[in-house]
Amino acid sequence: MKINRYLLGSTLVAALGGFLFGFDTAVISGTTEALRHVFHLASGQLGFTVASALIGTIVGSIAAGRPAEQFGRKPVLVSLAVLYFVSGLGCALAWSWWALIVSRFIGGLAIGGASVVSPMYIAEISPPQVRGRLVAVSQLNIVMGVLTAYFSNYVVASLLAASPSGGDTVAWRWMFGIVAVPAALFFIFLLPIPESPRWLVKRHRRDEALAVLRNLGNEAPAQVLEEIVESLHEETVSADEPFFQKKYRKPILLVIMVATFNQLSGINALIYYTADIFRMAGAAQAGALFQAVIIGLTNLIFTLVAMSVIDHFGRKRLLLIGAAGLAACLASTSFAFYSGIGGRLVLVSLIGYIAFFAFSQGSVIWVFISEIFPNRVRARGQAFGSFVHWAWCAAVSWTFPIIAEWSGGVAFAVFSGMMVLQLVMVWKYLPETKGVSLEQIQRVLGIQ
Repeated sequence: MKINRYLLGSTLVAALGGFLFGFDTAVISGTTEALRHVFHLASGQLGFTVASALIGTIVGSIAAGRPAEQFGRKPVLVSLAVLYFVSGLGCALAWSWWALIVSRFIGGLAIGGASVVSPMYIAEISPPQVRGRLVAVSQLNIVMGVLTAYFSNYVVASLLAASPSGGDTVAWRWMFGIVAVPAALFFIFLLPIPESPRWLVKRHRRDEALAVLRNLGNEAPAQVLEEIVESLHEETVSADEPFFQKKYRKPILLVIMVATFNQLSGINALIYYTADIFRMAGAAQAGALFQAVIIGLTNLIFTLVAMSVIDHFGRKRLLLIGAAGLAACLASTSFAFYSGIGGRLVLVSLIGYIAFFAFSQGSVIWVFISEIFPNRVRARGQAFGSFVHWAWCAAVSWTFPIIAEWSGGVAFAVFSGMMVLQLVMVWKYLPETKGVSLEQIQRVLGIQ
């Protein structure tokens, strides 16, 4: 089906939350060495500095669901833009380690909220034939944010390295502060987009919902509206229906599986500590930052490839391909550290790793979480899935510098083993959801 301008524009604006998510996530990778020296941090303290944002993401992912249900998806997205802006300025102006920690935590709140609300909003405005591609736009923007952060770090470090006024001591502040610019643009662009039609139906605003569905290009908007109404059971099901109950057990377990293995692949250890990993493998600071740009560019290219095939190949097949490729690349990286071969094999292995991740896990996770829960508990389901994802992310990112200081080979060997386990679990238990409406998915899962 043809994607009209209104649908595409609303998707791209909502997905800017993903761009800021990616930028804020990756930008710290260029600052870790400076933070060690400026604030005199040991490895455990550096891990906590990184994890402070992730603690925020856990809180943000839990907290975002209820406001999104109460006030709507759009007002929550506007609030997240404000948090991103405050965090960027706070990190840039941090006068102490604890000021930096608090600012990182605020940014984490925004990241956690965006990981819930942006893909959920896009899923709810998208017709089923193009839902996978459009929700994957959020992942594309995350990847664009990661690449932009890597490139921004490289440019800032290069420009300020030769500064006669001691640019090395302030480069990390510029790296953090730049995020305030896209945050302000996100706030402005959000103002004209529509509210989610599914949220409008929940609030008994059916005429508004029908108008939005029509504007979004649905071929039979009245029929779509009736499907939404039926799935919500407006007359018989309370909006406060308990989430943790037997009939939702299957989607809950599936989301736990997908979100857990997404982080046990080690992706955010790589994103947060990219430059550190390459320095561990023998690269100089400038070379480590440039190699991070290569990783980010690879991530972008293969995310685009995944977007072009996700609604044809399906979610399950992409995860199976990715798990096999990730296991092999992580095993190769582990071997490089064990044998002391050096940076070239590490770079090649991690380029392969990020390509397989972008093609599979990176593109599938937010699509799958945003579509697997029924309408009436989707916000809470999305929040739960994001909570599981970020809890594992915090655990991995906090402990990685400590384990890697002892043995980089062990860390990557564990990640490789987890991908082998994921291959088995996905093959046995994951259902396919491509090309099925959100209302029909709950019937496939046996949820009445």
